[in-house]
Amino acid sequence: MTEPKTHTLEVPGGVLHYDVREAEGSTAPTLLMIGSPMGADGFACLAGHFRDRTVVTYDPRGIGRSERTGGAAESTPEMHADDLHRLITELGGGPVDIFASSGGAVNGLVLVAGHPEQVRTLVAHEPPAAQALPDREQALAAVADIRRTYEQGGLGPAMVKFIAVSSLRGEIPADFADRPVQSPAEFGLPTEDDGSRDDPMFAQNLRTCTHHVHDFEALRAASTRIVIGVGAESEGEMAHRAGVAVAERLGTEPVTFPSHHGGFLDGEFGMKGDPEAFAVTLRQILTE
Repeated sequence: MTEPKTHTLEVPGGVLHYDVREAEGSTAPTLLMIGSPMGADGFACLAGHFRDRTVVTYDPRGIGRSERTGGAAESTPEMHADDLHRLITELGGGPVDIFASSGGAVNGLVLVAGHPEQVRTLVAHEPPAAQALPDREQALAAVADIRRTYEQGGLGPAMVKFIAVSSLRGEIPADFADRPVQSPAEFGLPTEDDGSRDDPMFAQNLRTCTHHVHDFEALRAASTRIVIGVGAESEGEMAHRAGVAVAERLGTEPVTFPSHHGGFLDGEFGMKGDPEAFAVTLRQILTE
């Protein structure tokens, strides 16, 4: 595998930056690693475990190096899926293999529903598909409260509530919005509102990602092999439960990966997973 080479791709409403780690002589499909709101930098460690095949990472629109130019208030899974469709076309049309994490898993599922011919295998790890949950009404209300908190108080208070929801094990209580929360200072988060409202997660992606209604009929009919992944240490958390619910709707069993929601991370963003063991599980899935 060569060192990553950065390219740009103009798409409707944005300019994407993506990195190609070329594995000369490899006959395996290109492996595309995607997240949201995580960009390419979150996959550097995992990509290093697949040096025998070409790996592509990218920054989704409005994240990292990739710009939004269309003036849209939010970025939807449909927008991200169209970006991915255009990126894969730029790479040669596929079919590619995709490892998709969190919001990237939601976007990957939307891509496969519309363009299954471009994807051989999609490994969707813990998609926060709140609409698929049995407690969807409470989950969607909690996300709406996080967004409202962000609009009213800024990043610190919103992140505290996000942490509370994402780490909660079990169904989300109906009175979540009324429960007391910790101070942002206890998490090392800003306590003062700087007035900005352009955070990629809270302003652009959180609401649209979690509220998306997936086309399970199209996904079940897709030629793509879809594997849902969940973390061994995140059982009971919303993204883990959503992954289980999505797998059930697809008529499949989820595959358990080592570690937690960010199990492929090696300390990036303050999250330490088990990337080596995670990569072993991913490789087993892709070679089956």
